[in-house]
Amino acid sequence: MDSMTSFETRIPDYVERVEHALASRLPAADTAPAALHDAMRYAILGGGKRIRPLLCYATGEALDIDPEDLDDAACAVEMVHGFSLVHDDLPAMDDDDLRRGKPTVHKAYGTATAILAGDALQTLAFNVLADGRNSSACRISMVRTLAQATGSLGMTGGQVLDLEAEGKQIDLPALEELDHRKTGCLIRAAVMLACDALPGLDAGVRHRLDDFALQMGLAFQIRDDLLDVEGETATLGKTSGADAAHAKSTWPSLLGIDTARQRADTAYAQAMQSLQPLGQAADGLRFMAQYIVQRSY
Repeated sequence: MDSMTSFETRIPDYVERVEHALASRLPAADTAPAALHDAMRYAILGGGKRIRPLLCYATGEALDIDPEDLDDAACAVEMVHGFSLVHDDLPAMDDDDLRRGKPTVHKAYGTATAILAGDALQTLAFNVLADGRNSSACRISMVRTLAQATGSLGMTGGQVLDLEAEGKQIDLPALEELDHRKTGCLIRAAVMLACDALPGLDAGVRHRLDDFALQMGLAFQIRDDLLDVEGETATLGKTSGADAAHAKSTWPSLLGIDTARQRADTAYAQAMQSLQPLGQAADGLRFMAQYIVQRSY
């Protein structure tokens, strides 16, 4: 069994690990205000591919970090991802009815509760990092990394760019910047949070991992755009064709399906090049990258 296949066999354990860690860090559903806490747990638990936590743990394997030292980071990045999905699905944003094969949070709990559940998940993510088991210096670095990825110069700013681009034809550089912020920044944070957990990490290694994450953030979004065109709602767990319905510029709409796929392959190849000096230790990241560009949902 090669080391990439070996990581694949560990994925169920990692998914179970982060599910348990998330459940233990979220307030109990019956804790007042119960409706809010139930909505938070509904948004986060029991679904999703957990790509960001898996990237965090795979980076930990590359750097020989104990998974226990990454549990808080894995939970925090998934909570921010969950908050972004709750808000992204709202009527004022993408107005989606389905997420992960079940009604979106605002459909299940109402719009006001969904907004507040997203707010609470975001703040809880930073609380988890601040109270974590890592050293104080590592925790400060983690908080900074996640804040930069989440804020106006990261994911939230990317969402604004996405809204502004609806109904317009934007060029490729503008689309790449939009996707880097809206999607790529949190993919990048998943890898960088693991780097933050290792004091004294060599700057060259950190740079290579950062470049890997940058390229895979782009590949992830291109693949998402392709799935929105080619996928089925039942398989995706969310409404297919949403990009076209909102008149959004996407990689397939600007380049065509074949050229968009080639661009994702180029980003993947560049990401693999960045990992080359890390040897077999980075095979978990190689597996995750392969999964990202080949996934069917």
